[in-house]
Amino acid sequence: MLLSDLISNLENIQLTIEGDIAIVKMNRPKALNALNDLTLTELNNIFDCIKKESSIRGIIITGEGKGFVAGADIVQMKNYKSFEGRAYAENAQNVFNKIENIEKPVIAAVNGYALGGGCELCLSCDIRIASTKAVFGQPEVGLGVIPCFGGTQRLPRLIGSGLAKELIYTGRQVKADEALKIGLINKVAEPEILIDEAKGMMKMILKNASLAIGFAKAAINRGLEIDIANGLELEKNVAALSFATEDKDEGMSAFIEKRPAVFKNK
Repeated sequence: MLLSDLISNLENIQLTIEGDIAIVKMNRPKALNALNDLTLTELNNIFDCIKKESSIRGIIITGEGKGFVAGADIVQMKNYKSFEGRAYAENAQNVFNKIENIEKPVIAAVNGYALGGGCELCLSCDIRIASTKAVFGQPEVGLGVIPCFGGTQRLPRLIGSGLAKELIYTGRQVKADEALKIGLINKVAEPEILIDEAKGMMKMILKNASLAIGFAKAAINRGLEIDIANGLELEKNVAALSFATEDKDEGMSAFIEKRPAVFKNK
């Protein structure tokens, strides 16, 4: 599907392109942007298109209204049994895996409630910047289920198992200042400048070589899944790939010649 066709057919998400940055805005404000099947399908299609669109080098995800994403759609899930629940979890995990592993940087600009599936969506992003009005949490056990869009796996890896167990077992909500303190987010911004902060960080990232960023992302993500010895071996192999690029030649030449580098993503 062409990107232009996708943009015109979206119902629950708004996608805008600003230069080389894609802004993905969750857009079901009456439902606090809860993740139903259609929203997940649209998010999946967006990332499929962005992956193939070389002109897009970075992605920012945010929400419309008071919610970033307030969770999965409970009305939709209410009558699910084991088979349907597993299928729903698998679908969401597949989408979030695409976000986590796309070879482009992804920033979550968390404008409001990021609960349940919304918190898990944040966890699949590379960097999280939160509004002072943002609220995070994994309240699923209060509904008789567990986080199943990646929360039981990504949250402990980010903040440690002890804190992750506390947040998941209690289901308590965490405001932006505490989220920053425990390492759940990278930065806090006032609501009116949240998107500008996200764009500013993304532009800082995109001054660098996109191929190198993608290589670094892959090395970090895969390295978290293996022991340190194999992780270091992985790092050497990925570094070797980066040394074979034209961008490496340009970056080092520019440094020696004391001029800005002009990367070509080659």
